[in-house]
Amino acid sequence: MSSTEPTIDPQIAVPRRASATEMPILDLGDWLAGGPIEPLVAQFKAACTNTGFLYVRNHGIPRAAVDAVFDATRRYFSLSMEERLKDKIDERFRRGFMPYGVTQHPGHKPDLKESYELGVDLPLTDPDVQAGLPLHGPNRWPADKPWLKEAAEAYFGHTVALGKNLLRIFATALEQPEDFFLQWCRKPMVQSRLFHYPPQSSPTALELGAAAHTDYGMLTILAQDPIGGLELRTRSGEWVAAPYIEDTLVINLGDMVKVWTNDSYVSNPHRVANRTGRERFSIPTFFNLDYATPVACLPQFQSKDNPPRHAPVKSGDYLVKRFSEVQKYKTPAQLLAA
Repeated sequence: MSSTEPTIDPQIAVPRRASATEMPILDLGDWLAGGPIEPLVAQFKAACTNTGFLYVRNHGIPRAAVDAVFDATRRYFSLSMEERLKDKIDERFRRGFMPYGVTQHPGHKPDLKESYELGVDLPLTDPDVQAGLPLHGPNRWPADKPWLKEAAEAYFGHTVALGKNLLRIFATALEQPEDFFLQWCRKPMVQSRLFHYPPQSSPTALELGAAAHTDYGMLTILAQDPIGGLELRTRSGEWVAAPYIEDTLVINLGDMVKVWTNDSYVSNPHRVANRTGRERFSIPTFFNLDYATPVACLPQFQSKDNPPRHAPVKSGDYLVKRFSEVQKYKTPAQLLAA
């Protein structure tokens, strides 16, 4: 269900800027202040059936929280590799520092990015953690860097709240009760990743900050820095740039949305090409429902002549499968020797 670039290695062309139709800006302010949801639903639905990408402004996340998490991210990735590897990600809970070389999509070199991973913080005494449910567990924080935990957890809390609000819009667009998806948010599988991309002045089709792919889950909430670099492929096959727009966040759909809507809503391939010769930072939050959520085609998107194109899946099983296809973990010694 992912998409890959050709198995050649040319320098890739600089794409044009996405149009307002391809990447509309939705203003959530009036609705969050108590206004009607219907105008947003119409705009959201149009974006979801076109490219599956949009911007949101007046989204409820304070500018100070966004600035603080970017400051902490830059500070963390200015540390030595040896220092960061002390916090190396654990394969069970998928929390902590993820070095270069872990994520590799078929037909590509490993992604030119590293990250710090966090999610819904569950204690070791939690029943799902004790049962070994994948991707459930405690966050991992370096004890001597309290500033990282403080900034990241504050921002994470705001994105969880925004994700739930976006699910209300999404459910209404699907002609479901506004709280339809919220019934599967008891322990939502939400993950944030503090990304660092090194300078790359001439990206090639085989070596990118992030190779062309689709996201796996429900919704992605992305905070970009002014460097930009996010590019998406339209339904016609053209690559367009999704530039940084001040005080907005990028929202895009994941593959589970295609299952719910029988491909009526799209999860378009996208990539990161850092063409500036400067470091790039971005912070995506992947909002996924509870592990056991039954994801299946909704009745209004199927008929005798248009049967479901995707088999029903369990949310968590699908995510684990997709992660295992592209992430290969290495020891600190292997990483330092690379």
